[in-house]
Amino acid sequence: MSRLRRMPRRRSYDQYCAAARALDDVGDRWTLLIVRELLAGPRRYTDLHADLPGVSTDVLASRLKDMESAELATRRKLPPPAAAYVYELTARGRGLLPVLTALAEWGAPALAERRPTDAVRAHWFAVPLLPVLDGLGCDGVVEVRLDEGSFHVRLSGAVPVYGDGPAADPDARLALDAETCRALSVGALTVGDGVRDGRIEVSGDGKLAKVLRGE
Repeated sequence: MSRLRRMPRRRSYDQYCAAARALDDVGDRWTLLIVRELLAGPRRYTDLHADLPGVSTDVLASRLKDMESAELATRRKLPPPAAAYVYELTARGRGLLPVLTALAEWGAPALAERRPTDAVRAHWFAVPLLPVLDGLGCDGVVEVRLDEGSFHVRLSGAVPVYGDGPAADPDARLALDAETCRALSVGALTVGDGVRDGRIEVSGDGKLAKVLRGE
């Protein structure tokens, strides 16, 4: 009988420091990117693996187990007819959104050039776009369409904060490209300027759509 390969035991920095304690739980490779995926809501293991190109099945399983131990995520079985297991963030795990937002802001300038080997998923732009849309001061659901796909963000403090794919009944729709998303996230472009320059197309008749158009 074959045996599953054992992953190395997780180590602690053993430092009485808040940053070190945090890194004990989220400092391993892939952990924060798993959090990024789960911020979109419950995900099956196969979905997580598909949206984390480059992660091995062993490492993904190990990280998820570590996240359960650290009370960052839980695993539960969906009711019939689905009967599948999904992973979702706990309140503690969702508390990492500001951390990811800060990391995305800090790392956005490095996206100036897309490398030929870079994978991309549309919903990866959700986290850096959230503070830009939140800054408009208007609640609602915004559907964002890129060439790479679509995602939606919720500006009402709802959980989860964003989702992969189109929204069921969005208050506004944005159509733009990945470079415009990057420009918004680094502050090189405002939504209003993007609309006026024709780089962002806004559709919808509600208050949020009007705010996005600058009406």
